[in-house]
Amino acid sequence: MTVLIVGGSGFLGAELRRQAALAGHPTAATYATRPGSAAGVTWHALDLRDPGRVDATLAEVRPRVVVNASSGGPDWAVTAEGPVRLAMAAAKCGSRLVHVSSDAVFSGSRVRYEESCLPDPVTPYGAAKAAAETGVLLVHPGAVVARTSLIIGDGQSAHERAVYELATGARTGALFTDDIRCPVHVVDLAAALLELALADASGIHHLGGSEALSRHELGLLIARRDGLDETRLPTGLRAHSALRGPLDVRLDSRATQRRLRTTLRGARQFLTPTA
Repeated sequence: MTVLIVGGSGFLGAELRRQAALAGHPTAATYATRPGSAAGVTWHALDLRDPGRVDATLAEVRPRVVVNASSGGPDWAVTAEGPVRLAMAAAKCGSRLVHVSSDAVFSGSRVRYEESCLPDPVTPYGAAKAAAETGVLLVHPGAVVARTSLIIGDGQSAHERAVYELATGARTGALFTDDIRCPVHVVDLAAALLELALADASGIHHLGGSEALSRHELGLLIARRDGLDETRLPTGLRAHSALRGPLDVRLDSRATQRRLRTTLRGARQFLTPTA
């Protein structure tokens, strides 16, 4: 069974590639600018803005499963329209599709969000992600839309790099105490996505970690794990900053967790210092 990872050269995509190959699945991956270096993976250049290239890639790979882990930020053509093109091509090829979405589709007005909650984005990125969700499920009703939160690794994520740079004085800024999410480890997230891809699942699923933390609390955990000086991490309030976006968004992932073998750990579990 061939698995195609769209956005395979990214942070989440690399872990999806690793786990799919480890499970013995023939694995193909796409890249926007340059391929990754993983052995045993077939690489394909792919621009999600190009319908012809999207169709040609899926026709060539003929994957049983497609996992869309691409990231285009607020670029509407990539983040909103690209996944719909991909979903149309996957439906045409008879491929299962898992589309990775974000808690950015919510405003934070109700704090805790179940899968049944309707998107109400307040940023261009959130609006693009919400549009993609609607389009993907319209053209490929059997697809999975998996919303997730801040993705953490073992030092490689953007959030961890920001903590390192703040702790060493390499950048200015603050870790907000009023900006709350449900961080998830990349290993857990990739395993859950592949589990949903291989199961008889469809519709919207939430894949956040089991614990809600502020960005500052998350930064403290990262600093303690990695031996950084946590007293050098500046704090602030996002509500007092110029940054737009929701404040408190907590994905309620309990319904999805009940059907998964994979445990979506909380940050205090996966960021505990090892002896």
